[in-house]
Parts: sequence; C-alpha cells; structure tokens
Amino acid sequence: MRYRVLGGTGLRVSEMFLGAMTFGEEGDMGAPLAECREMLEVYAEAGGNVIDTAINYRGGRSEEFVGELLAGRRDHFVLATKYSVTRDPADINAAGNHRKNLRLSLETSLRRLRTDYIDLYWVHIWDRHTPIEETMRALDDAVRSGKVLHIGISDAPAWIVAQANTFADLRGMAAFAGLQVPYSLLERDIERELLPMAAAFGLTVAAWSPLGGGVLTGKYTRPEPGVPTRLSPSAVGPHELAVARVVQQVADEFGCTPAQIALAWTRARTPAVHPILGARTVDQLEDNLGAAGLALPAETVRLLDATTRFRPGFPTEFIERSSGYVFGERDELLDD
Repeated sequence: MRYRVLGGTGLRVSEMFLGAMTFGEEGDMGAPLAECREMLEVYAEAGGNVIDTAINYRGGRSEEFVGELLAGRRDHFVLATKYSVTRDPADINAAGNHRKNLRLSLETSLRRLRTDYIDLYWVHIWDRHTPIEETMRALDDAVRSGKVLHIGISDAPAWIVAQANTFADLRGMAAFAGLQVPYSLLERDIERELLPMAAAFGLTVAAWSPLGGGVLTGKYTRPEPGVPTRLSPSAVGPHELAVARVVQQVADEFGCTPAQIALAWTRARTPAVHPILGARTVDQLEDNLGAAGLALPAETVRLLDATTRFRPGFPTEFIERSSGYVFGERDELLDD
C-alpha cells in the first residue's frame, strides 16, 4: 500500500479507503460483525488506514460496528464519517447541512464510534436549502473544538466546492481537504469539472462505486453460480456489458481480475484519486486489495477510455435528486 497526504494537510492516507457502508445487516445487504472484523484485519494487514462510514449507513449500525472494531486501536486509523442525511424522517431539522443538524449529528457519530474526535468529517450531500457560508462556519467551529480534525464534501457541484473553499480561505477558516464522488469506467463525468476543480484546490478525491455497482467485477463476463448480486443481467445494458467485456479482456492479458483492472483505472489520471473498497466479504476485499500499486500502461488506459462514454446531465441531475434522499419524507414541505 502506498500513501499520500490528505489534500493540503499533513495527514497520511492509504491509496485505498475501506468503505463501511456494508458494515451491518440492516436491509439484508450488509455483513455481520464477525465478517466485518475479518475484513478490517485484512485491510489493516495490507497497510490500509482509512475507514469511511456515515451516520445513516445501515441505520447507524455501521458506525456502531466500526466503534466496536476499533476499540483499543482507534488512533491507528484515519476515521471518516458523514452527516447530512436525515436522522429522523419525522423531524424537518434532523437533516441537511445547517448548524443544528451538524452539531447533533456529530455528537451522535462520536458516541457510536466510541471516540472523542473524527479525523475526516464529510458533508454527505449538497443541501441547496442551507447557505454554504453557514455550513463552513459550523464546520470550522467543529474543527476549532477539536472534535473534527479535517473536513470534506461529497456529491456536490464543482462551483459549490470552489465557493466554499474560497470563502473559507478568505475568512481564515478550515477548508475542504477532500471530495467524495462516484467515479468508474461507467461514470466518468467528474472528469469534466470536478476533477479539474479538485486539482486546482489540491483536494484528495475519494471515489465511491469504483466497480460500477458490481458490473466491472466480472460477474457478467464470467458468471459463477451462487454469486449474489443486486443487479440482474437484464438490468445491465449493452454499453455496460461492452465495457465489462473489455475490462475482462485486459484482466486476462495482465493475469489479474477485472475488479483489479477497474480499480487501477480510477487512479490512472492522478494519484489524488483514492478508490473506496465497499466489499461485503473477505474474499471480495482481498481481491480488491490486489489492485494496490497496480499501474496500467498508457495504451491500456486509452483502450479502456475508448469503451466508455459520458452521461449528459450528470452530476447535475444526480445532485438535484439528492435533496429527497437527504430530507426523506419531509422534503416536500420545504419551499425553494
């Protein structure tokens, strides 16, 4: 495992982050505690040091699992969590990026994670109802209190991130050190504005869903009986299958797995991109970790690039839909 500093900070972070969205069995899509413990051990043995979770993952069980698993060794890891998404659908102020929700969410996460500080606190999703100035001032207060060391933002347009960090710089406040966005061979749209913006501000980029929702793992090019999947073959279109086949061909050529090729591709343009590994089993995680240090030749990157396409309207359309996810059932009561 190789390391880089987080954004403009001095905090060292491993080239791959461990995503804890799968920690917890709520929703029948996660992993039990014993499996999570083994995954954490495998990740740590490989040199990984960043664990990424959120207040809403698995209804809060993810943070509780992480807190239990890090007991006695919390300071050896870079612990990241997020706020924004509703804590209580019945309460209109239990969601969003305003000061009240930040304070209550932070205290909830600290309690669940059994710690008195968060290394990296993410704004989970852009909240168009809250002025970015309020969010930045509240985050700066959390940093000055010592409960948060560094801050980042996930799933937000480039202009919001640029506005936020410019405001913070002018006011001498804590600025975003990281950006978390979806990035894979099937979702390259961040290359238009978000990646150049991140480079201009020196941000670390955490890439979620680097395997295209599982499409790029080889499950459709080399199906194995009994392998669970959230997507049926009929839900994967011709374009996705075409990309998956090319990834499989490249994997065969290099003698590795399709997942390892897909993960290596995310870092081909800049080492500032750190893929988030969201495995559900130890075997999946071990396979993903095989991509550490794997560098693809330029001609291979060009071959893979040629198979993909940009989706018009993304990420703007995604961001516009996100507010309903943030506020839950109460979003319809909010006036623009």
